[in-house]
Amino acid sequence: MTKSYYYERAGALNRELKQAIPAPTLKRLHVKRPWYHFFVAGRQLLLLILMPILIYHFGDQPLVWIPAAVLQGFVVFSFTVLLHEVVHKCVFNKDSYDLTPKLGLLYSVLSGLARSQFHRWHMDHHFQLGSDTDDPKRAHLSPKRNARWYKFLYCTPALYPIYFRAAKKAQATYEPELLRRIAWERKLSIGFHLSVLGCFLYLSPVFALKAYVLPVFFVFPAAFTLNRLGQHYIIDPDDPAKWSTLIQPNPVWNFLFLWSSYHLEHHYFPAVPFYNLKALNRELGGFFRQRGVEPYSYTRLLKEWFWHNHKPHTRPKAAREAGKVVTGGTYSAAAGQKRV
Repeated sequence: MTKSYYYERAGALNRELKQAIPAPTLKRLHVKRPWYHFFVAGRQLLLLILMPILIYHFGDQPLVWIPAAVLQGFVVFSFTVLLHEVVHKCVFNKDSYDLTPKLGLLYSVLSGLARSQFHRWHMDHHFQLGSDTDDPKRAHLSPKRNARWYKFLYCTPALYPIYFRAAKKAQATYEPELLRRIAWERKLSIGFHLSVLGCFLYLSPVFALKAYVLPVFFVFPAAFTLNRLGQHYIIDPDDPAKWSTLIQPNPVWNFLFLWSSYHLEHHYFPAVPFYNLKALNRELGGFFRQRGVEPYSYTRLLKEWFWHNHKPHTRPKAAREAGKVVTGGTYSAAAGQKRV
């Protein structure tokens, strides 16, 4: 693809965004702090190791092993966020030792993905955002059947065949060399996860169920789906400034999702590292208020998605009927949160 659907339509928006934030502030927000990235990555790696140990020793205490299994699922998901940082080169200001590809391979293996596939898939998503056919997420992964039961499948182990089928469709346009690299990386990731599962099964099938099957096949899909709901499912197709959803997460979500809930802000400024996205959100408060960009909580997203059976990549039904954005609250630029 040589043309970008998004950037061809977002020229005026990008100029407006750069005027909304003082240049020195914007420059500061783009500065990478590698030590902070590795602190977060180290913490997630430590949790990835400690949660199975906790489950193994307290497997007879549901009040311990169930929260540990849930957290483990979110931790596995978090490595897709760390991989995402690598894709956008948000780790180093200058990578003198060419560590970025190696980090990408590590994070992709831990999360069960193929690094090269995710990189191509995600960059195509950024360049073709807004397109029904060229954005791979929208074209191949978003639910094509607007039924509650079908949407719920994304929160279950069915997510895996759904995702891999979507990836296969997107790969139809990839170069042979890239396809070979993806195949090798996918075998590496799958081999690693099968090895971990095999070790857990050797220790105890019940332990494997609690420490691997539940986190990876049940919690991970739910975390993935909830995170994705806050990306591009509630938008205004007529306004590029609203082609992503504005989320106002609390500290718990920032911990579980590693600040990836600030997805709208990320699309505005993709080179801002994830630990600066909350500050970027505060700086954009005036812009959001001026443009009428409405914030959502995850509770409200779930209500729209399942209760109201919202159709992906559209405005909420109430907004369409009223011909304006739903008035569920106002955005406070000073507080950086929704007031109800």
